[in-house]
Amino acid sequence: MSLDHPQQKPHDRLAEALSEEMGAVNALIRDRMASEHAPRIPEVTAHLVEAGGKRLRPMLTLAAAKMCGYPGPYHLHLAATVEFIHTATLLHDDVVDESAQRRGRPTANLLWDNKSSVLVGDYLFARSFQLMVETGNLRVLDILANAAATIAEGEVLQLSAAQDLKTTEEIYLTVVRGKTAALFSAATEVGGVIAGVEERQVQALFAYGDALGIAFQIVDDLLDYQGDAKATGKNVGDDFRERKLTLPVIKAVAAADAEERAFWVRVIEKGRQEEGDLDHALALLDRHGALAATRADALAWAETAKTAMAELPASDFRDMLRDLADYVVARIS
Repeated sequence: MSLDHPQQKPHDRLAEALSEEMGAVNALIRDRMASEHAPRIPEVTAHLVEAGGKRLRPMLTLAAAKMCGYPGPYHLHLAATVEFIHTATLLHDDVVDESAQRRGRPTANLLWDNKSSVLVGDYLFARSFQLMVETGNLRVLDILANAAATIAEGEVLQLSAAQDLKTTEEIYLTVVRGKTAALFSAATEVGGVIAGVEERQVQALFAYGDALGIAFQIVDDLLDYQGDAKATGKNVGDDFRERKLTLPVIKAVAAADAEERAFWVRVIEKGRQEEGDLDHALALLDRHGALAATRADALAWAETAKTAMAELPASDFRDMLRDLADYVVARIS
């Protein structure tokens, strides 16, 4: 059957297999979102947390823990921690990016204000640390604290790299590892740590999450130039209009002649965009094979993720996580 069939989507299969645990995680999230003294906190967090996201990151934690034979209960705390960190970063990102919409709904900073979004994001970070401390596992705390720092570092690096044509693929990868892959890899790694599996399996879980997160972001960047707006929720060329230097453009800039480079300087670095520039940019990406090369990179990272799974015990959850790596890149296949 086609991957597009709802019952065949790996994240749907994961959600079904983890429905009981995700119900407990959602209850824990609602409980820890509460605030006796500041009712705006649950208002803002509920707007985003209950907006219909796939909850992929907490499901990765639950799946990793169950695949490794963990009986509970602290995988629930870790899954809620991961979701709180993710939600906090989204609240902050929307302020930084001056976004007006997320998941098809107005952003919290638009409905309330920037101050509320920043402060509620801070509250969720604090709540996430309370949750992870409750596990009593110092290594888990170390992994998730490092991930939170890496995410912030990646976002700050992106501020300086996003519109600088000197940005290389290596710098791009550092940004992606920070802003996206760090939480994926932490989500899977802590599942193995809390289960107490041997080190090679913990490292395999880290490698899986890291590669999955990188593939996920590369696909996102590629779809901005060749995706279906109805399917992705983004208009083709949004990153171009926002002057974001993503992987397809980095590849095209690296191959550009003097005239082409002058075009990229004008539209990305200087932000002087005119009618027809997006079409010209798409032509340059096509001329230098930048989209095809980006697609190949995404597929390679998905294969890296699948290969990492070989270290883990055979199970339905391992199969679903392998399929998830394929599904992430199926949108560009």
